[in-house]
Amino acid sequence: MTVEVSVRIAAPPGLVYSLVADLSRMHEWSPETTEVRWLDGATGPVVGARFRGSNRNGRRAWSTTCTILALDPPREIAWRVSAYGLRVSRWSYRVEPGDDGGTVLTESTDDERTSLLRLAAPAATGVSDRGEHNRRTMTETLERIRAAAEAGR
Repeated sequence: MTVEVSVRIAAPPGLVYSLVADLSRMHEWSPETTEVRWLDGATGPVVGARFRGSNRNGRRAWSTTCTILALDPPREIAWRVSAYGLRVSRWSYRVEPGDDGGTVLTESTDDERTSLLRLAAPAATGVSDRGEHNRRTMTETLERIRAAAEAGR
């Protein structure tokens, strides 16, 4: 399952990329992420760097280990999410120049869970329809990024 959401932003691509590539700010954008903490001495995104992503949905909280897979400033950043050593998903942000001098920002995720993880996930996260949940939270995330970029923050 792949979910992809895009938004037009009235701000230059370089600014938009700087916001999404600063993963330590993800808790400002995502309604589910509460913290991103770099691991193994990493201080920012480079291919192969790992970070812990902490998340919350209502009373349920969980964390995952993520690895940067692609970094192509100012066009793309992508990472793989894993839990208990198993692949969960691949996330990415693509930044493209818009026709009007602004930016088109696309967030996408590919579900890579095994059937066992798919069965266990609703109890752990409180989400029964991960595709629809991701579409809703991604839309909210992109709107928060749009507002910050257009305000120059």
